[in-house]
Amino acid sequence: MSRESFHRIAVLVGHNVLLRRRDPAHLVSYLVMPMVLMLVFKSMLGQPAQVVTGLLVMFSVLSMADVATAVLTERVWHTWDRIRATRARVPELIIGKTLPVFVILAVQQVVLLVYGVLAVGMRPTGPLWPLGLAVAAWCFALLGVGTALAAVVRSHGELSTLCNIGALSVSALGGALVPYALMPSWAQTVAPASPGYWATIMLQAAVRGDVSATVGPAVVLIALGTAAGAFACRRLGKGWGRSAVL
Repeated sequence: MSRESFHRIAVLVGHNVLLRRRDPAHLVSYLVMPMVLMLVFKSMLGQPAQVVTGLLVMFSVLSMADVATAVLTERVWHTWDRIRATRARVPELIIGKTLPVFVILAVQQVVLLVYGVLAVGMRPTGPLWPLGLAVAAWCFALLGVGTALAAVVRSHGELSTLCNIGALSVSALGGALVPYALMPSWAQTVAPASPGYWATIMLQAAVRGDVSATVGPAVVLIALGTAAGAFACRRLGKGWGRSAVL
């Protein structure tokens, strides 16, 4: 990547950091709500790791709307073509818009993990770097899927609906809300199709310090994020769906 490319990305990152700073409401709400629910679920399930990782997965999927909004807003405002007219290539535009959100997602998850240790009683064992890998892999998958959604949906209403339904579906089918062993047989069968399943078992393995059980799901999520990101780059680069945005 050339110096000019880094400069263009840096400019885009700076602009989108400013936008995120002006509207921190989502970050605050998606931190406070899981913190409250963690205390409630702690007394119900009695499994701190299940409670913390499950709610972390659920609310990070809800936060995916912030990822998609960074790109969708340009489409809704019909300014995407103007940005495309600059020297910045589509991958640079996407990186510049999503990198600040990646940091926000990572901060959200780290804060919730620390809160889980201090307030819920979760006790990580082994090295901490598997937790770092798990957080990075899950954030990357959310970035890829969120950007792909932004290239497909036609309005913020559609995006909000998909993210809300997706958060509940991904969390429930992935074993984030109820331990996998307690789920009905049909749900256990379809669970591996949910990204939440891989995120939940990855984060729980990272809490246990199980490196091998962390790396496998991380590879799956990184592959998902890469495929979704490639789809988004191709769709936005070709201008597909441009006229469908209201």
